Amino acid sequence: MNPSPPSTESASGRPAGPDLRPAGAPISWGVCEVPGWGPMLPVDTVLGEMAELGLTATESGPPGYLPEDPTLLKGVLAAHGLTLVGSFAALVLHERDLVARSTAAAERTAALIAAAGGEVLVLAAATGQDGYDTRSEPSDEQWRCLIDTADRIARIAGAHGLRTTVHPHVGTHVETSAEVERFLADSTLPLCLDTGHLLIGGTDPLDLVRRHPDRIGHVHLKDVHAPLAALVRAGSLTYAEAVQRGIYRPLGRGDVPVAEIVATLHAAGYRGWYVLEQDTRLTDDPADADLPRRDTARSLAHLRGN
Repeated sequence: MNPSPPSTESASGRPAGPDLRPAGAPISWGVCEVPGWGPMLPVDTVLGEMAELGLTATESGPPGYLPEDPTLLKGVLAAHGLTLVGSFAALVLHERDLVARSTAAAERTAALIAAAGGEVLVLAAATGQDGYDTRSEPSDEQWRCLIDTADRIARIAGAHGLRTTVHPHVGTHVETSAEVERFLADSTLPLCLDTGHLLIGGTDPLDLVRRHPDRIGHVHLKDVHAPLAALVRAGSLTYAEAVQRGIYRPLGRGDVPVAEIVATLHAAGYRGWYVLEQDTRLTDDPADADLPRRDTARSLAHLRGN
């Protein structure tokens, strides 16, 4: 982590002012790569509401949601006063016969992010199945392939001037606390600290930050309703059902110690993005229309200590 001059602190103990770099993500507006996830709002609605909330940057969302031409992408973002943070890429890393396909996809994504002014590739170890409700256990050989392929993709991204972080994520091959620890031991790549997915998978995100502050390269901030998380961990509830039932809460309204995590990261020297990511599934009910903007506003206020 890069050192930075001391900052002011809010009354709650969270860092205040320019040291906090909040960003948006289309998934908070229900925009997701999973087939059948739900209605997806128009790009101008999503980006416009981000801008209205005072956000100045966003991740790109699923493939094809934003333009895949860098000039068009920068133009669409600039029209709303936004810049690009980077992109989430769920790729199969554990199958030797799919390495070429996954690395080619990473090359395309990295080239687009870099040309559009982004900074980070957020890589997840996809199982190859649709969605995040089921998964298989990788063999030792598949795990070695996963580690090797992640490193190869990081080199590809690095050639484009990008950082790569690996995202522990429900329904992927880096999900459980044992898998997170195994990844930390077997790879040198930094993690995307997704506070929600980590907690659902059984990792205490605050404990992880305290033990491995130097391994945190990017942050997705979520708050989680722990009882629903326990049902997902136990296999009693699918991930998609849990999201529909509100497993993610605005920051400060769930069971993740958000303030302590942010303060610990800040003290360790983290000065990267805090992407506000509350996975949402919308329905056709008109009452859903204002949900993303309302919840993101609440999360932003909490992050800023208001």
